[in-house]
Amino acid sequence: MKRFSLLGLIFPTFLLLVIAALVSISWYVSGSVKQFYYDQVQDDLEKRAYLIAERVDPDKVLLADAGLDRLAKRLGAHIQTRITIIREDGRVLGDSEEDPQLMDNHATRPEVRSAMRGETGVVIRFSRTLQQGMMYVAIPFAPGERTVGVMRTAVSVAHIEQALGDLRQKLAYFGLLMTLVLAVISYFVARRISRPLEEMKRGAVRFARGNFDRTLPVKGAAEISALAEAMNRMAGQLDERIQTIVEQRNEQQAMLTSMVEGVLAVDMQENILRMNQAAGKLVGVDPLEATGRSVHEVLRKADLLLFVGDALQASRPVERDIALRVDGEERYLQAHGSILTDAQGQQIGALVVLNDVTRLRRLEGIRRDFVANVSHELKTPITAIRGSAETLADGAIDTPDEAHRFVAIVAKQADRLNAIIDDLLALSRIEQESEREGIELESGQLRPVLENAMAICGHAASEKRIEMTLNCTDDLQTRINGPLLEQAVINLLTNAIKYSDEGSRVVVDAVQLGDVIQLKVQDWGRGIPAEHLSRLFERFYRVDKARSREQGGTGLGLSIVKHISQAHGGEVKVHSRPEEGSSFTITLPVC
Repeated sequence: MKRFSLLGLIFPTFLLLVIAALVSISWYVSGSVKQFYYDQVQDDLEKRAYLIAERVDPDKVLLADAGLDRLAKRLGAHIQTRITIIREDGRVLGDSEEDPQLMDNHATRPEVRSAMRGETGVVIRFSRTLQQGMMYVAIPFAPGERTVGVMRTAVSVAHIEQALGDLRQKLAYFGLLMTLVLAVISYFVARRISRPLEEMKRGAVRFARGNFDRTLPVKGAAEISALAEAMNRMAGQLDERIQTIVEQRNEQQAMLTSMVEGVLAVDMQENILRMNQAAGKLVGVDPLEATGRSVHEVLRKADLLLFVGDALQASRPVERDIALRVDGEERYLQAHGSILTDAQGQQIGALVVLNDVTRLRRLEGIRRDFVANVSHELKTPITAIRGSAETLADGAIDTPDEAHRFVAIVAKQADRLNAIIDDLLALSRIEQESEREGIELESGQLRPVLENAMAICGHAASEKRIEMTLNCTDDLQTRINGPLLEQAVINLLTNAIKYSDEGSRVVVDAVQLGDVIQLKVQDWGRGIPAEHLSRLFERFYRVDKARSREQGGTGLGLSIVKHISQAHGGEVKVHSRPEEGSSFTITLPVC
């Protein structure tokens, strides 16, 4: 259905009312003027009829005297009025315009009949005799108590109709002019009424779009001004409420975004209402693409989907550990679920909070492995010491050679036990200082550090006739912790010497490549099989466990090297092939 504008409704209505008023006024004026003219003519004709009747002898009427016709013609010509003298039987005795002998009997004429009843008869009709509209006024001619005839006067009303026609024409012109004038006035009045409402409509559209910068002008009629003020107040209140809602939404969004925990909100149909970045990262989906879609379509993780269903159905918070595989990586999540309710307390969905406990699980695994490895490593020297002590207690102490041999075993295993404890303490200290950023780095030259490490390992190298070579310029320097870096190089040199054949050689190279310094310890010993390289820097990991223990290794040396490299902001890598030797490279940033 087509809707008209307020201007389109008001203006035509005003215009129709104006036209109707003008037509009504014109009709009323025309009718009033016409009636006024007719009343004037009727009164004049009636007076003339009475004047003429006074001059007529009643006997002549009764005798149908021919002189009456001459009298009628003479008086009619004198006063410009048609005069007709009619006897009581309707016979025309005299007429100022026609021959009475040729005229019809007038007994049936309405005005004559009224006059015969003693009344004044007035009729306006078309005269077939004169071929024009006439007003007839007839009075009874009764000199005594008996009506002997009728005196009728008549004049043409053509001039009245012509005057009325001219009046109607003038009224029509005037009405047309007034219609145009009032149409313009009506348009501006309607426009004056509709313009403030149109401005309010545009303002309401702006308000609906959230644009509250421009207020509505307060003008016009009292009702319109009051409406504009009310809408401005409403807009102000809406603006404040929207600002509050936006601020709350932004705060909520900021909180969800900054949370390290994953947050997932679903409705009763298990469609995703909200998912923060952390949750998307944990389950491997894009939060923007996931919002509004079903969890079954997005997640496709059976354990997590089951937990979401349980959270929706549970009457109290639920908690569960969930294992997922995301991008080929095993991930462990601790899930907490509770129902979501609206302001009326009706359940509208569920809220799931996901905590990534993968690192904790791995740390727990590392701790268990570490405890098991430490227990195993400590058990070996302790068992040897205990066995030697029991043997000595059983009588071997009385035999000097046996006693000396078992005491030597106890001393060796005690040294091994002490080395394990020292390495554990050193590794723990390095890890703690790295976490607290307590390791102090100072700008220093590398050559003195490398020379000290080679000097400490020189005795072990000379026993196996291994040649050690250093390639390092004097000006090569960076930010280092001298004692720690020296310990790392000593550990690498010790391993290189242990696992190299007699007469072999070990080379230490230090060179700057761009914004890093590479410190390489290379030997040409037995080498390491490829399957062991990925775990070589784990605590207590050994390629050849029996031989390593025989040579006094603790299994912590390379792990210490890794942590020292990381404490310097660098890393350590290994390249090795069986029977070709190994090279360990520590990369340090240039500062």
